[in-house]
Amino acid sequence: MVFDFDGTLAELRLDFSEMKTRIAALAEKFPGPAPPQTSLPVLEWLSCLEDNIRSSDGVLAGDFRMQAFALIADMEMESARNGVLFPFTRPLLKKLLQNGIKTAIITRNCDAAVRLVFPDIENYCAAFLARDHVPDPKPNPAHLIRALDAIHADSATAVMVGDHPLDIQTGKAAGIRTAGVSSGNMSKEELRRSGADWVADDCEDLLEILIGTGLLL
Repeated sequence: MVFDFDGTLAELRLDFSEMKTRIAALAEKFPGPAPPQTSLPVLEWLSCLEDNIRSSDGVLAGDFRMQAFALIADMEMESARNGVLFPFTRPLLKKLLQNGIKTAIITRNCDAAVRLVFPDIENYCAAFLARDHVPDPKPNPAHLIRALDAIHADSATAVMVGDHPLDIQTGKAAGIRTAGVSSGNMSKEELRRSGADWVADDCEDLLEILIGTGLLL
């Protein structure tokens, strides 16, 4: 089982609207078209802004990228200082490990922010891959595939678990089954529409569903 982090194993506290506002203010200091309103996720939108700036000045595009990611990391750390794991997270991961279920955690968040919330993360999963650890984070399936390879998982029996349609998209692109949990900002219906094979209130509820179907433990 490969888990997302924010909204899946820990409370989701990042304000992505505010993050976009701050990135837009930063982008306005650089050449190129004014930042448009967009429904794109933050990292994908940042790449579009970077491309716009690069069309005018490649060096400044690099400066923008560096400053934008510093801004994102600052907000992630700020959020992590007040972040908490869900009460079930450690017991659930420990139960899976004790029963021989290979587990990994992947996230678009930065390594330092995750470790601030979950300092003993490596005691509870066999692999942890944050944004910093991969060239292109999810929904690029390479992020998930690298985690599966790290734990020597069989894709035929693997499950990607997350609270956002991006997680479901990632799992499907990697060719594995997916489970959506509504413990973040997305409803069960939104997760069903994204194509999740299973939908649950949270990871604890999901585990009971998978045990009930005979797929786990």
